[in-house]
Amino acid sequence: MSDNLEQSFVKQLQENQNIIHKICRLYTNGDDAHKDLFQEITIQLWKAFPKFRGDSKFSTWAYRVALNTAITLYRKSKRSIATIEFEGRQHFLNDVEYNYEEEEQIKLMYKAVYQLNDIEKALIFMYLEDKDYQEIAVTLGISEVNARVKMNRIKGKLKKILNPLGI
Repeated sequence: MSDNLEQSFVKQLQENQNIIHKICRLYTNGDDAHKDLFQEITIQLWKAFPKFRGDSKFSTWAYRVALNTAITLYRKSKRSIATIEFEGRQHFLNDVEYNYEEEEQIKLMYKAVYQLNDIEKALIFMYLEDKDYQEIAVTLGISEVNARVKMNRIKGKLKKILNPLGI
């Protein structure tokens, strides 16, 4: 492969690596598993990069490859994903003042999201990343209407998980 192709790939990967890290965090429950999945996604992106035509943004394409890789590995392993223990884990916050209440809410949200199936996780992840339904649909290979319907169901599911008594 040419040096230009390699340089272009590395530049795009560096600019979009947070996408991959977030997906790894969603589908793994430990540092080693996170690193392994990140490496596997990077390999799959590199293998597919020569075929990337630029019809969509690199980030959209990377989402699709990363999610497909994570879901495929998740299904192959057939292991259940345990919730991550957040105590002692690093969080990359820029704020000087630490908001413990917000941190607790984030913990609860992640625990709820871990209870979703693999496709639901991907959809909620992209929604929380402020992706519009059109981009979500393209990335996940479903219709925009289907993405909206699934999102409404996921919201209801998360509400039940977060507030089981409906109070």
